[in-house]
This record gives sequence, structure tokens and C-alpha cells, in this order.
Amino acid sequence: MVKEGKYMSPLSEDTRRLAREELREDEAIRENALEHMKKWAEDNPRIETCRTDPCFLLRFLRAKKFSLPMAQEAMERYLLLRQTYNYAFNNLDCLLPNMDYLFSEGYLFAAPGRDKDGRRWIIARPGVFDPHKYTNADMCRIHGITYETLMEDEESQVRGFVHYGDGAGVSFPHLTLFTPKEAVRIVKNGERTLPMRHKEVWGINVHPSIKYALDFGMSLISEKIKKRVKVFTNLEEAKKNMPDLSMLPKEYGGTVPMAEMIALWKKELLAARPQLLAHDEMRVRLELFSEGARAGAVSALRNNGSCNPQTDVLAGSFRKLQVD
Repeated sequence: MVKEGKYMSPLSEDTRRLAREELREDEAIRENALEHMKKWAEDNPRIETCRTDPCFLLRFLRAKKFSLPMAQEAMERYLLLRQTYNYAFNNLDCLLPNMDYLFSEGYLFAAPGRDKDGRRWIIARPGVFDPHKYTNADMCRIHGITYETLMEDEESQVRGFVHYGDGAGVSFPHLTLFTPKEAVRIVKNGERTLPMRHKEVWGINVHPSIKYALDFGMSLISEKIKKRVKVFTNLEEAKKNMPDLSMLPKEYGGTVPMAEMIALWKKELLAARPQLLAHDEMRVRLELFSEGARAGAVSALRNNGSCNPQTDVLAGSFRKLQVD
């Protein structure tokens, strides 16, 4: 687990300004929020063991714009999700043979550097995934490794992420990896439970035969995220519409070859590996959660979907955070 100490913000001055404007984060609010979150986690009977260092707690506070009740609920859901779906969140080892192969083939990787808005780009090539050779657990685990690695970076906690997917090679067998019920939970938890700010989603090469699956997935996400999704039939059409290609691999219109990006990403994964493996120590007391929650129904829809984690802020929470 991470050693704790006095928090020293690693954010650049521009990112601190953005955090103030978009997340209502300043030094006083952050200090008070961290103190409340840490005490809440330590006193919470449902939580047996978890990280309480600032970097970890700030994932949830920033994702919820420093609303304490929402951040606490999100953290509890996240810890429950880890334990309920342990095949996706435990043993997140990039050196496992299947993981190493899929990363090397470029199934999923983050481009090096940041775009003009300071965001990391996540490149997905699901067609590389052989549904006859690999399992849905492999797919969940490689996404878990990628997202957990990226969430450790505080600049990205504030700046958010851009997703770019190439659907070439994806066919009906890929759709059979998950049941419709599992697919619903994955999509909803991807948006509402993982503390990541999804800023843009770009997709290319979506085959007409799986368009119905894409339409189904789009029906599950919020209107806010839906407006950030843009899908094109091919690479040339995407090039004409994307304002910036610099973050993409050379093969998609950028400047850095994909193989070089993948090699850099694998070094990043190795550096994060000890922390990700240490996360297996985090535990909740399942018997203190409802049966429905233990079954995996942690879809963050407790108020019939009325709670929007990116835009709703509880005024009472902010009153608690005010410093005289």
C-alpha cells in the first residue's frame, strides 16, 4: 500500500486553475475533503482495508467535483465492484502471458504525452482480441490494468481522457463474450463507477453487422457522454473530421509509430505494476452490503438515474467544506 504523508500537489499551475474552474478544487477545500474522506474510510464498518492516501482519495473527490456524499458513495461502490468482479480487478499483472501478448499486439494502450488540453489518449483495437482464444476475463483484466495505471496520475484525474477505437476485425463472436446483462453492467460501471473523466470518444471502422450492438451500448450511456461520441465509417472520414491527429499512432495519421507507442506504454505499465498488485489487499465486508449489491448490481443508479456524477453537486457537501 502507499505510504501516507503531507500532501504536496503535483499539478501544474494550469491544471490547478482548471481544477478550480471545473472541479471547485482549491487548497482549503481539498485539505478538508481529504480529512473527511480519510476519517470516513477508517470508520466505515463496510470497509475492511483500503488505500487512504491523497492520490487515491482524490480520484473520487475530483470525479465527483468535491461532493463528499457522492465521492464516498462512489468509493464504496468502486471497492465493492473490485471484490464482486475480482476477475477484472484482482491480479492486475501486465506480465501475465495473455496480458503481455495483448499489450504487445496493441489491443489497448495509452499514447505517450498529452494533447493540447493536457489529456491522455487511450487507443483501443478490439479486432486484435481473438474471441476464440481469449476470454471475457482477459478482456476485463487488460482494461482494468490500463485504467488503474492511468488513474494514478493526478494530472489525468483533472484533465480526463480521450478514447479512440478502431473496430476493424470486430465481428459477431466478439459480441458473445458477454451476456446482455453483463454488457449493461460493464457500460454503466465504466461511466459511473470508475472515477475517470471521459472527455471525448472517437470510433472508426464499425462494421454494419454490429451496429445494433453499438446502438444498444449508446442507449445505456448518459446524454452528456453520448454527445461526446463520434463514430466514422473509415479512417479517411475520421481524418477529415478530427481536429487533431497528433496523438494518434502514425498508422492512423499521427507521427509516432504504433510499435514505439506500445513499447513506451509497456514501460509505464511495469512502473505501475507493484501498486496495482498491492491493490489486491483492499477488501470490503460483503456481508454488510445488500444482496443485490453483492450480486453486482452496483450500477450507480440509486436515484433512478437522477444522479449525474459529473454535473450534480450537493450544496450541503460544499457547506461542510467551507473554511472560515
